[in-house]
Order: sequence, then structure tokens, then C-alpha cells
Amino acid sequence: MSGTVYGIGLGPGDPELMTLKAARLIGEAKVIAYPTLAGGESFARSIAAAYIPKGTREIVMDVPMTVDRAPAQAAYDIGANAIRSALDAGEDVVVLCEGDPFFYGSFMYLFARLKRDYAVEVVPGVTSVTTCAAVAGVPMAARNEVVTILPAPELVARMEGGHPMDVLHGADTLVVMKLGRHFARVRAAIETAGLTEEAVYIERASTPHEVVLPLSQAPEKAPYFSMILIVKGADPWL
Repeated sequence: MSGTVYGIGLGPGDPELMTLKAARLIGEAKVIAYPTLAGGESFARSIAAAYIPKGTREIVMDVPMTVDRAPAQAAYDIGANAIRSALDAGEDVVVLCEGDPFFYGSFMYLFARLKRDYAVEVVPGVTSVTTCAAVAGVPMAARNEVVTILPAPELVARMEGGHPMDVLHGADTLVVMKLGRHFARVRAAIETAGLTEEAVYIERASTPHEVVLPLSQAPEKAPYFSMILIVKGADPWL
């Protein structure tokens, strides 16, 4: 019989934010798989490192982060084929994914390639969004408030289309993710919208390198693992 694929959400970085189920499955794993960027160390593996048994076979997927999707798609094709070989041999495969597998998670690309032929179980994880709200001490939404989650590249695209203010003013709470090289333009749009005082900047939440600051005090550059929370606090119970 074929093995089972487990897509494991590891949470945002602090190993103690992994679920008990994630820790158990990793601890029982004979084969694990995980992505790396440009041949570097894997953030996902670093979160799970203390739980990986000695002797576990590791499938490493080197996934380039480029605007062109073709190189990453090819990397996931190669990774999926390696996982297939293990599954066909009757081995279960635990796939490590920082955050949640189905919330901007890398696992979804493997899921799409494997779900028709193999048993797949997805183990959800704590998301970066909820973690950032927690470390910033900012409740995100109450009662009927609307939360909009927007990747920074999409906000920049809307700026280029001439409609950035629609999204900035259209939600009770706005989360802007994946800042990286787009940070300066996102920050400028928020300032133009008059929302800087409501904005909190967070980078690498829950890790030893965590930074939480009012947006007005944020550094000039931001890493990919950073976001801005804009909470307007419209709930009348306040």
C-alpha cells in the first residue's frame, strides 16, 4: 500500500507554537520533506529541528523565489516526484511548512500534485497574521468587523492602477504581508491615506529577531517575513 502525505503547519517560527499533532508526526517520521530558498538553510526545518529523529531521510526542495513562476513550479515537480517514490515504497512522508499549509503555504503546491493519487492529511498551523496581532497586542477584529489580508505586491499593483485608497479605507482591519522590497511604497501609500498612526510594523514575529514598532518608527528596509497591521478600532464596545 502507498504511504500517506502529511502537510504539517509549523507556525510562525517559535517551536513552542507548533501543535501537539505536528510535533508527534514529526517525531514519528521516517521521511521528511521541506523547501529551501536558493540552496540556503530551510526556515521550516529550523522550526522543527528539535523534533526530527536521528536517521530520518530528508527530501530537500530548492525553490527559487522569482517573479517568473516557472523555476519554482519545476522545483515542486522535482520535489513531488521524490515524495512519490517514497510513497510508492509504502513510506509516509511528513512535509514541513512554516505557518499554515493552506495560508500562503508552500505545501499547497505539493498538495495539488499529489492529492489525486495518494492519501493526504493537512495539519493546520498558527498563522503569521494571528501571531503578529498577538505580539503587537492588537486585537484584529470584533463582532462584524471586516479583515482584509493583502500581499504587498498586490497593494503595489493597485497603486500602479490608481486605486490604492479603496483597499486602505475599505476594511476595518488591514493586514499587509510580504513587505520586503515593496516596503517603501506600501509605507508611502499608508501615509498618503492618513493611516500611519493606526499602523503597527512587525517583523519575524515569535522568533529571537522579532521587531514590533509603530509604523512611524519602523526601519527603512523590511525583510520578506514582515507585515503591517492597520486596526481602526471601530467596534462600539470599546
